[in-house]
Amino acid sequence: MSDASCATTVSKALKINNDLTRYGAFAEIGAGQEVARHFFQAGMASQTIAKTISAYDMIVSDEIYGREAHGRYVCESRLEKMLDHEYKLLIERLSGPRGGKTCFFSFASTVATASVGSNKQSHGWIGVRFQATPGGPANEIILHVRMLDRHRLQQQESLGVLGVNLIFSAFYDLADTENFIPQLVENLKEGQVVIDVIKFNGPAVAHFDNRLMNLELVHRGLAEAIMFSPKNEILNVSDAVYGKSLLIQRGTFRPVTTTHIDVIQKGMVQMRADVKAMEGKDLEILPVMEMTMHNLLTDGDVNETDFLQRVETLTSLGFYVMISNFRLFYTLKRFIRRYNQNMLALIIGASHLEKLFQESHYQNLEGGLLEGLGKLMEQKTKVYVYPHKTSQLCMTTKSFFPPNNLRHIYTYFVESKQIVDVSGCDETADYLHSGDVMKMIEAKDPRWEQFVPEKVVAAIKSQKLFGYK
Repeated sequence: MSDASCATTVSKALKINNDLTRYGAFAEIGAGQEVARHFFQAGMASQTIAKTISAYDMIVSDEIYGREAHGRYVCESRLEKMLDHEYKLLIERLSGPRGGKTCFFSFASTVATASVGSNKQSHGWIGVRFQATPGGPANEIILHVRMLDRHRLQQQESLGVLGVNLIFSAFYDLADTENFIPQLVENLKEGQVVIDVIKFNGPAVAHFDNRLMNLELVHRGLAEAIMFSPKNEILNVSDAVYGKSLLIQRGTFRPVTTTHIDVIQKGMVQMRADVKAMEGKDLEILPVMEMTMHNLLTDGDVNETDFLQRVETLTSLGFYVMISNFRLFYTLKRFIRRYNQNMLALIIGASHLEKLFQESHYQNLEGGLLEGLGKLMEQKTKVYVYPHKTSQLCMTTKSFFPPNNLRHIYTYFVESKQIVDVSGCDETADYLHSGDVMKMIEAKDPRWEQFVPEKVVAAIKSQKLFGYK
């Protein structure tokens, strides 16, 4: 835990200033020198700060750090270049005279702030590269943050507090993994910032699991959603979805079944045709398996091992994985639309149509179900429906009948092709849920292997996943 005497931002900065083993550089672009300012105001800053820089001019910035291939400045690659450049200069210039007793560090931020009424997003990348021992290897912690305050000055202030917390935690709180994230947002009010990416790299932070720490952001409500790549890497959602079309399947995936694979494959076939017709060209389609935080909780807590197993099995099959706090589809769609205006399709089993048209789900909206579905459906958003087939029946859009007062609404969405079947009953096998497979595994019924992708079967057996014995 943090020292109780260092509860305020200024006192944290002062503690660092009085720590003669810490010495570093600050490079801040886009929101003023908000982090370095706290160290100057705390006093004794000359004992901590070797250099501060704000290369606001684009040409000057490019001359120092190099130009990004995509021309953007508020991005992870820019932050990495800033951290790397300033850290290397410190080592080159100062390791001789003071390297034996000093832990060098570089702090950097590249940020875009925005005023009330602006269409721009207030967000940024911030990070710290540091030695844990004099002459030791470099370690790094970086964040992607969105500032939610309405005015620039408030955004700058919250960024300054967050930056001091990050540096302080990197220096003094590495042993306390459970409280690292709460300490990161000390002295910030709820709703001031969203932290949707956190990454740890280096021997001093090797005990932090990046996947679990990002999951903790969602669990604590600091992030709305996180995303993993098929390589099981943490992604910034806005960068991952930029310029692409998205096909999202929601589920528990414990484990992923052959039905889930068939659902996404048939959805991809449908979506390629729809994207070509809608956009007039082919766009990359991102197949995303999404789980809600609600589906990961057991008695209010996350089973970390179970979570990692689900993510690893899905990414091993080449899928992107999203963990979100969105219980209703319209809130998920609204989140995606913040970053992406291309076609978006949500694919569901036909048995879930009943939930989509359940009025109680929309009680928090003034316009009820009509408002909720209106927020979900628009020209470039579709709901794909996969047949729910059993030995007794096969449900599609044609065999779903909502309550009488909602039938005209349902008919409108079907006839306008915003709710679309992606397959007929003859082209699909019986619909198998994850829960059905888990019952077989628990009962040691060998038939479960028929209903799980071969790669996942091998992983479940070899690694004893999902309680397999």
